Amino acid sequence: MPVYSFEGRIPRIDPEAFVAPTATLIGDVTVEAGASVWFNTVLRGDFAPIVIRADANVQDGSVLHAPPGIPVDVGPGATIGHGCVVHGAHIGADAVVANHATVLDGVVIGARSLVAAHALVTPGTKIPDEVVVAGAPAKIRGPVAGTGAERWVKTSSEIYRELALRYRAGLKEV
Repeated sequence: MPVYSFEGRIPRIDPEAFVAPTATLIGDVTVEAGASVWFNTVLRGDFAPIVIRADANVQDGSVLHAPPGIPVDVGPGATIGHGCVVHGAHIGADAVVANHATVLDGVVIGARSLVAAHALVTPGTKIPDEVVVAGAPAKIRGPVAGTGAERWVKTSSEIYRELALRYRAGLKEV
């Protein structure tokens, strides 16, 4: 996998994490135990740190960048879906950022919340715990409980943790 130091900052990957061979990690990046970073994902920690907490997953084709002074923190068990952009934001524990959503500078996503596919969460937005947000710009649509989104919030981390174990054991280049 492409892992690059930048100005003396070196990515740190826990041996119990899975990082796909085509993911790119640059600079001040930490991937904790049980976390997974999938194919063609870029984590670029050149201005500020990026931390992928335990059991979180960053899916294929996502880009995470920490702009000057604004770290990216993906909370434990959180999911960043396919093709997302997360730029200088905090994603709470077990939260889900669905496919192709964009989360911008200074955003805080609460624990167990879901950002809907293709949503645009504008700079500085604070999303409370356990809500669904959707739209461009994203707005709170209601609680996660009792919706189809609740299933993804409850199961996404476990599904990807198990899939990462399968990939660590069975992925072979041919």
